[in-house]
Amino acid sequence: MNTLLKWLSVVDRFSKLHLDKQLASHGINSSQHMFLIKICEHPGLLQDSLIDTIYLHPSNIVRTVASLENKGLLIRTPCEEDKRTCRLYPTNQAMAIIADVEASCAQTETVLLQGFSDEERAAFETALIHMGKNITSAMNIHREEDEFDA
Repeated sequence: MNTLLKWLSVVDRFSKLHLDKQLASHGINSSQHMFLIKICEHPGLLQDSLIDTIYLHPSNIVRTVASLENKGLLIRTPCEEDKRTCRLYPTNQAMAIIADVEASCAQTETVLLQGFSDEERAAFETALIHMGKNITSAMNIHREEDEFDA
């Protein structure tokens, strides 16, 4: 078995489980936290723009947005400029928990990077971004340059 792929899979699965445990008290999971953070950082964000920043299939985005809306964490309003999409706004409930969500993410990153020097952390992040660009390019998925950093 390819060692890189094996350990990427292990890190992915267990970091999600760790984050799920951290976020459970807020009623969200590791699949939803990125949406919530992005929407709280950018109120009025177009739902369609999540496709380019979170790298998920549109059906997964629609499903997750609907779930967050049902939980009272966001509000969807039709976009005046393009009726095919919606603008997403965080609710007061979302704004009340976002600091805890971000702290849970930071704590999970701390666990993942324990024992790494600052230089190793920076090199690792650079390598992950590079790998992300490589695989999306190989799959003919083109994104704006700064979206990899978002």
